[in-house]
Order: sequence, then structure tokens, then C-alpha cells
Amino acid sequence: MPTVSNIIVVAHRPNYNLCMQQRQAFKFELMPNGEQVRKMRQFAGMARFVFNRGLALQKERHEAGEKKLGYAALCKALTGWRNSAETPWLREGPIHPLQQSLKDLDRAYANFFAKRADFPRFKKKGQRDSFRYPDPKQIKLDQGNRRLYLPKLGWLRFRQSREVLGIVKNVTVSQSAGRWFVSIQTEREVVVPAPTGGAVGIDLGVARFATLSDGSYLAPLNSFRKHQAALRKAQQAMSRKVKFSNNWKKAKARIQKRQARIANARRDYLHKVSATISQNHALVVLEDLQVGNMSRSARGSIEQPGRHIRQKSGLNRSILDQGWYEFQRQLDYKLAWRGAHLVVVPPHNTSRTCPECGHVAAENRRSQARFACVECGFEANADHVGAINVLRAGHARLACEVSGAVRPPAAGTHRSDSGTAQCHA
Repeated sequence: MPTVSNIIVVAHRPNYNLCMQQRQAFKFELMPNGEQVRKMRQFAGMARFVFNRGLALQKERHEAGEKKLGYAALCKALTGWRNSAETPWLREGPIHPLQQSLKDLDRAYANFFAKRADFPRFKKKGQRDSFRYPDPKQIKLDQGNRRLYLPKLGWLRFRQSREVLGIVKNVTVSQSAGRWFVSIQTEREVVVPAPTGGAVGIDLGVARFATLSDGSYLAPLNSFRKHQAALRKAQQAMSRKVKFSNNWKKAKARIQKRQARIANARRDYLHKVSATISQNHALVVLEDLQVGNMSRSARGSIEQPGRHIRQKSGLNRSILDQGWYEFQRQLDYKLAWRGAHLVVVPPHNTSRTCPECGHVAAENRRSQARFACVECGFEANADHVGAINVLRAGHARLACEVSGAVRPPAAGTHRSDSGTAQCHA
């Protein structure tokens, strides 16, 4: 799956289609029996135990000034754990998912030292329980009977909603809100179609989820806001229960189901929106929004308390409810599947620049929705103006990448910018 930073812009596309190896995951809900549910819980616990023990071992070696263990050394340690008298129950689980857990730990360590992620954290019971079968030779898929064979689990039935295309590479079993799911990752060779449609700039917001440069916009789903009252009521009910009692566990399960419903509705909406945009446009330009900084708490400290905390917390909830990063991620790979391109530009002054005269001033943004230029008097919706400026910044970036010139930060925001002229400004 390509990343935004590795997008290759093709100036002149040939009149023939290219072939590419496409990886895709198909996720279905499992229908296991009681024994299979118990085994899956055990296997998920084993994978979590091996990951946490490997992480503890790495931290001990780091504190002692020793070199970290590689994947091969961790697998050798896993053999000792399986043969140890303290953890003989590890032999009851499949070996490949346990090795895959150590491989995930090694990759997490590599990402940390490469400054691509935070330091690995210990996994907690009941949070994202999962395990993966990496060897396709041990997996059997029977789509006609809607069942899947996994080592030490046997044949598992699943709710198949669509056909699984390609060759099976690996299978991941996970639990969410009391239900078990299977994710089947496949690989197949597909023909990359020629992109259809024109270019469009998108301005993401709260009042309007996405405003396009052609003037159209998409209303937000606000999944969390719709379930906020019911979720608060369920959380208050759980707070009145004795912690870790059966009633407390039931109340916690109800909260998890509610949260899963919110997340599923948001994800479904983003899939539909991103699919529609990727099908109708050959070039999409987005702002590089720092969601973490935008949704940071305004509480402050005792010495310097924050201001307008209540208003800022409501804005933070609205920002996180939109799912901007997930929308960008889905749009990225869907555009790549269709031979189109995604360009990300800095958001500086996109909502303060007049698309007619190019005047930049904070006074141009009269309100959240109204834009009125103080220089030429141009008026329009503020989000629409932002989308137009985002598209122009994307064209400027493409022109600079094709010419090999260095692009200034404000290139493409002025009406006079065209071609490679702004690249040398």
C-alpha cells in the first residue's frame, strides 16, 4: 500500500495500462463454536504473553547496556520458553503466530529507532486481542462452504459477504466488542486503469466534512455525537457497579458494543466517500493537517491555566469524530488502485488568501463560513475558498516536481501562479 510521501507523479501517462501486484484484505465475522472460542482466547493470550516477555527482555538488555536481540535470537528464546517448566502451556498453541508476535516486536523496535513510531508498549488483556498465521501453506480456504481451516483451530465458518480474490498470503484473527473476526490478506496481479476525471482540491472541516473546489461539499456524519448521550449513560451505569464483578463486566461489554458501533459507522462512511472521490477524479489534493496538535487539550497547568476549555474540548471531540487521517489513508490506496494520484500540501494561509486577487490577510476570514476579501471585495464560502487554494497549491507542487525546482512554502496560493514560474520565486 503506497504512502503519501512516496507518491510518484507521472507527467505524461502512456496509452497502455500497467500491471501491479495488489494486496488487499477481506475481513469477515467468524462463527466459532464454544471450544474454538476458548482456543482463540488462549492463542491471543499466548501471543500477548510472548510479545510482552520479549519486550521486557529487550528493556532489561537496554538498561544493562547490552545490544538488542534480533528476530532470530528472540525465536531462540521462544524455544526456551516453550520447553521451560514455568510456561509449558505455550506448547499447546501454534508456533507460527507466536513467532509472528516476535516479528511484530522486532519491527516495532526498528520503527522506534528510525523515529517512525513511539517506543513499544506492553499489551493489555482484552485490548486488540489478535494473532496471525503468516504461512499460507497451513491455511485452507473453502469459499463454497464459507469456511476456513487454521492450525489447531480446525474448520471455522465465517459470514462471507463478498468473494475473496487473489492468493492467500496470511490470515489474522482478532476480537472486537465480544465478536471474533478474520482478516484474509491476498495478493493478485491487476491492471492499473487509466485515471478518469479531473483534479479537485478538498478542504476538510467540522461544519462541512469535505468541501470540494468545484463548490460541492459533503456533510459530516458525526457518529460520536449521535451516540454520545447513550454512551454517557452506559458509562455512568458501569461506574456504579462493583469493579470486576459480573455486572461490571456486562456493563463494560455494553460500552464496547456502543463504541464499536460508532467506529463502524464512521469507517463505513469514510469508505463510501473515499470510493466516490477516487472513482471520479484523477488528482486529489489535501491539506497536511496535524490532527494531534489541532486536538490538543487546552487545560494548561496550575501556573498557566487554559482559556475556553469547555469550547476547546467540544471542538476536539468534533475534530476526532471526523476521522481525517483515516480518510486520507483510504483515499491514498484507492487512488493508487485506479491509477490516480494524491498530493498533500501545507495548510498555511489556504483560508486567508483571496482566490481572485491573491491578497493574504486574517481579516479576509470574517467568520467560520464567510470569506470576504478586504482588498477586492470578493465574497464566498470560506471552505470553498480553502479548497480552491488547496488545488492551486497542489498544481504548483506538481509543476515543481516535474521541473525539478524547489517549491517555496506559499507557492500556488496566488492567482498569478502558473506552471514553473512559482517554483523559482
